[in-house]
Amino acid sequence: MRVDSLLREAVRVLDVAGCETPRVDAELILAHVLRTTRSAVVAQGEARLDDRASQEVERLVSRRARREPLAYVLGEWGFRRLVLRVDRRVLVPRPETEVVVERCLARLSGQDRPRVLDVGTGSGAIALAIADEHPGARVSALDASAGALEVARENVARTRLAVELLHHDLFNGLPAGPWDLVVSNPPYVSPAELEGLEPEVREWEPREALVAEGATEAVVRFALSVLRPGGALVLESAANGAERVARLLGELGYAEVRVSADLAGRPRVVEGVVPAPGQPLGAEVSPP
Repeated sequence: MRVDSLLREAVRVLDVAGCETPRVDAELILAHVLRTTRSAVVAQGEARLDDRASQEVERLVSRRARREPLAYVLGEWGFRRLVLRVDRRVLVPRPETEVVVERCLARLSGQDRPRVLDVGTGSGAIALAIADEHPGARVSALDASAGALEVARENVARTRLAVELLHHDLFNGLPAGPWDLVVSNPPYVSPAELEGLEPEVREWEPREALVAEGATEAVVRFALSVLRPGGALVLESAANGAERVARLLGELGYAEVRVSADLAGRPRVVEGVVPAPGQPLGAEVSPP
């Protein structure tokens, strides 16, 4: 079958299935199978695919039409400068989480060998991005899910970045520091919100990594005892929950509390600093 014919049929199937960006998804699937770029897929429209390639495209399109996330269909996803292995054991890395990394790097600026702890690492996206973009950082990452750690381990090998992986349940406390920075993208979807999410999220991504069960509060409390004075906590939160998380940090004694917006302008990243001796507890929350 010709590339352009297969592309048109893929777009039609994905559109009928209700996928939000059927054309983009179809081009990415063909590019993945052909090991080329989206622009090259469009440019070689009259080229013919052999039966094996055509069947593989049809198989992947069928998976996507069942509303399986495109990242899982492709088996990998881009995050900042990295391309990471992903599957149903971990959340799909999202653009808003890239802002979390930006804030971490800003906090670590000027530190030669900071100790960093990523809590609930999933695919390892945050930990690996920090290790990639701050080569001196000594990064450890933990998760309670053995399956998620298997994926993270694959990504450590894939990227050849030095990240220590720990099988550890957050609710048992955090590994002893002192850490210069603790970062987390904890579960923050309320159970009531779950049914209103897109099928890609609701039916495919791991529930334990999505639904809030006190993880944010636990990270905030436990980080206080393992961060060095002057060390920072950086958290991703729901857009409608960022101010609440910021207030929690202030109430528990973090200083320099601030909220940063994501790429869509929504309040998303909350951070604060463990006060040094003599520094006032709490702080006025800085707006995004």
